[in-house]
Amino acid sequence: MSELYVGLMSGTSMDATDAVLVQIDADGKPALHTSLSFPIPIELRNRLLQLSVSDQWRADEFAELDVLFSEHSAVAVNELLSKAQVPAGNVTAIASHGQTVRHKPGHRSPYTLQLGDPSRLAFNTQIDVIHDFRRKDVAAGGQGAPLVPAFHRHIFAQREKSVAIVNLGGIANITWLGPQQQLLGFDTGPANTLMDQWIQHCNANKSYDENGHLASQGKVIEELLNVLLQHPFFSRKAPKSTGREEFNLAYLEPLLKANYTPEDVQRTLLALTAETLSNEINGLPTKPEQVYFCGGGTNNELLITEITQRLGSTICGTTQELGVDPQWVEAMAFAWLGWCYEHKRPGNHPAVTGAAAPVVLGSKTLFA
Repeated sequence: MSELYVGLMSGTSMDATDAVLVQIDADGKPALHTSLSFPIPIELRNRLLQLSVSDQWRADEFAELDVLFSEHSAVAVNELLSKAQVPAGNVTAIASHGQTVRHKPGHRSPYTLQLGDPSRLAFNTQIDVIHDFRRKDVAAGGQGAPLVPAFHRHIFAQREKSVAIVNLGGIANITWLGPQQQLLGFDTGPANTLMDQWIQHCNANKSYDENGHLASQGKVIEELLNVLLQHPFFSRKAPKSTGREEFNLAYLEPLLKANYTPEDVQRTLLALTAETLSNEINGLPTKPEQVYFCGGGTNNELLITEITQRLGSTICGTTQELGVDPQWVEAMAFAWLGWCYEHKRPGNHPAVTGAAAPVVLGSKTLFA
């Protein structure tokens, strides 16, 4: 018997919440029913961005943003169901990732923190909410990220082939699907987050560098690229994960010189993404025969070109070739993780996150 789940995902860029309605059959096979990208209001986005990098947290600000982001998420769900013409009563649960504002699995008291009050979301949609997907993995000694490789293996694994799924969100992550069901997954560093933050700094009217337009006007600053490549994250061994806590303007700006142009900095940040990602792909246990991209970065042709050139003979494409629109893969993954919770199936993989054991991810809040 198939069930309907709503998956909600907002990433490091914080520009929009991706909402998907997914039909999942008894074997856990998902089919996208309806999708919607719901912009985060600019004032809310700015406050969330500030919270994510600030070391001075106020309890009232944190609590208010928890409420406001939940209300935003509820509107997204209700808009999605209206578009789908599906009543709330037909949906088994909302699987809400929430908005990450801190992710520090390497802290002396490891933690990860996502905003989005599930009680308010459940009440405002009249649907049960499955949430808090990352903390159980952290409690089990894992990174709490990335979580999508389990979903990637479930729907993309190919017998006798070595393939890689690359998510180009704010942060880039790889899922390696080797022959004989082998699995690795980890963050490789920034995908779009530094590029987005830089163009927003240079031009308040732009939230991202559409199709790499600004970067295409610049040249790589080799001395800056070499300094950026020295960031300790790039030499860490998997399992590893990262976020805006490590890669932000406070990290970037002290490395810039007065004679660097905005275009050249943007081009160098793009090269950083391409270089670090391709280095990790080329260092996998067996080089993938095919690489499939998903996430917002698939719309940046210059970025895709730079990555594919560094991968040489490897065949590259998007997850569209595997039957899943690259825009919606991550939101669908959380809908599937909601299904896993509901059916008491582990959603993490210790080989990916470093957790001591597979665990059922999430908690559930009933709407009534």
